[in-house]
Order: sequence, then structure tokens, then C-alpha cells
Amino acid sequence: MSTRPAAEVGMPLDAVDTPALLLDLDAFERNIARLAGAVADTGVRLRPHAKSHKCPVIALRQMASGAVGVCCQKVSEAEAMVYGGVPDVLVSNQIVGAPKIARLVALAKQARVAVCVDDAANVAALSEAASAFGVRLPVLIEVNVGAERCGVEPGEPALALAKQIAASPGLRFGGLQAYQGAAQHIRDYTKRKGAIDAAGEKTRRTVEMLGHHGLACDVVSGAGTGTYRFESASGIWNELQAGSYIFMDADYLQNLGPDGKPGGEFEQSLFVYATVMSRPTKDRAVLDAGLKALSVDSGMPRVAGMQDVEYIRASDEHGKLTLHDPGRVLSVGSKLRLIPGHCDPTVNLYDWYVCYRGNRVEALWPITARGAIL
Repeated sequence: MSTRPAAEVGMPLDAVDTPALLLDLDAFERNIARLAGAVADTGVRLRPHAKSHKCPVIALRQMASGAVGVCCQKVSEAEAMVYGGVPDVLVSNQIVGAPKIARLVALAKQARVAVCVDDAANVAALSEAASAFGVRLPVLIEVNVGAERCGVEPGEPALALAKQIAASPGLRFGGLQAYQGAAQHIRDYTKRKGAIDAAGEKTRRTVEMLGHHGLACDVVSGAGTGTYRFESASGIWNELQAGSYIFMDADYLQNLGPDGKPGGEFEQSLFVYATVMSRPTKDRAVLDAGLKALSVDSGMPRVAGMQDVEYIRASDEHGKLTLHDPGRVLSVGSKLRLIPGHCDPTVNLYDWYVCYRGNRVEALWPITARGAIL
């Protein structure tokens, strides 16, 4: 059940109820433009990951700035995007089981939908369903390029699966999914680049082997917010899947740039708005935003604009702050913005973005794919 929005269009920001998921539209729009500009002359396509925002409104804004489509991780996310008007979706994940596969191939009759595989039995199941629905489904092979999660090994295992796809009714071999997710949060710039260089070599060898057997990789997809510049300059990847760049979070802000400084090139645009509900001592305050309002899997949130205030512990409905300056004015009823530790799962806790510009609410965008886990 969708919850009521925490705000109304036109109201001042300080009137927004809490907890609320805030989106700073100026910073958000600059982030979209910055990535689009960074890849504009590279010949590399941009396919942002919608698992970060789960919102067709945002996906269409990304496409208006040059993206060719979006990525999703679940069939239900892909359905939300297609039903929201997005015409091109790559499910950058394995879809297993007859009910999900049936929904996937049915969706492919309404939009361009592609999917990833790393298993021969899954290829056979996709082929049977696609043939029954009368569609030809583009299928990418996920290759393990160092993340040690999903994916066949580079080289011969990928070749064997590509041959099977090419020979399967209802399917079309589309290329490779080569995402090095483990590299995204390597803090050191040189080590982060080294991880992508190693992934690139594995991917390059596989692309060449497939080509020698007449299997062209029209798509070599991967990359994330932490590494996209490496993939775009590699001459190997031709599609980028960065997603968190539109929002950023406390974890990504710890990555070091080539100058050795943290922060990166994108701005923080996503915040959890919270209210001080208790100030029992000079050095302690409690917020109304805890585990049910933000994700702490990547660490505690930061308090925006208050270096002397630290969010130290989250419980179900409470967030405990330590005030390192006892003179800090932070009374009951005060509202502040939190920078989430991890943007993706935080977004999944909300039904609405409260979009603001300056000090006024400008729009309310539905998080259509919230809870889309099937």
C-alpha cells in the first residue's frame, strides 16, 4: 500500500513532514548533465541502472539526456519501467523460474527487453518461453570479471554458452555483461583502476574469442559510478551502467579521486529529512529516522552541513546523534538532512521523492518499483 506523501507541491521545505526522502533537483540535474557530458564524445552508450532510483520519471529524464535505456535487476522493476513509458530495458541479472520467465518474455512484446544468463539450463528455459510467446529475446552472457558473484568464467565457458544461445529458437546472442561490482568502492584510485584494467583484459580476450567464432558482441555492458571513466576509456566496453551518480551517498563519497581527495565528481542530491524528537543531554539528540527510514548496510548516515554532529546508532524508529560541540543549537523539532550510507536500499524504503529546489517543494515523484523483488 502506498503511503501518503510527506509534502505538498509548493510548500516550504521546513514544512515537510518527516522522515521524508528529499531530492535536490538542482544537484540531481547537474549530475545527469555531468555524466552525459563526460561520455558524449566517447562513442560509449549510457544505460543507467534503475535499481538505484526505481522511478520511471527519472529514467525518462536520463533518456532525454542521451541514455539509450535503463538496466533493472528484477522482472518487476522492468515491468515498472516499461509500464511507465521506458522503451528499452536490460535486465542485468539472471531470471530463473517459469513464472518470472513468462513475465519477462511477455514484457518483451511491449518493449525492447534483454536479459543476462550464466547457465545452460536457463538458456534452454528462456528459449522455450520466448518461442511460445513469439518473441526473439536478446541474451547477454554474464562473465565473471573479478567480482566473484554471478557469471561464467571468461574464454571457453563463455564461448560454449554463446554458441548455445545463437542456436536457440527465440533467442539472439546480444553480447556480454561484464560488471566489476567489487571495484566500485575500492577507495584508492590506482587500485580501483587496476581492478578495471584486469576486468578489461578478461573481457577483451573473451570478445576476441567469440569474434573468431563468428559471434559478434554488439553489446559489452558494465561499469558503475565508481569506475565508469575507466570503462569508457578502455575501448572494450560500449555501454555503461552507472546508477548511483544521480544521488551519491556517504559510502561513495569516501572514494578517492586521482588527486587523492575524497568526494568525487558528482554532488550529493539525495537526503533523508529527519526531525529531532528528543534532546535529553547536551551531547545527545535523537531523530525520528532509524532503521525503517534509511539503510545502514554501508555504514551510518552523515548529517549534512554539520561536521560536529555524528549519527552513531540506528534502532527501529530512532537515530541517535552525538553532538561533539555541546553548544550546538539543535532543539526538539529541529529538522536536518541525512546523507544515506547506501542510496539504493534507502530509496526502496519510500513511496515518494519529495523534489525541492531552493527552499520549496517543486514535485512529488512516485517510486513506482519500490519493493519490486520478484
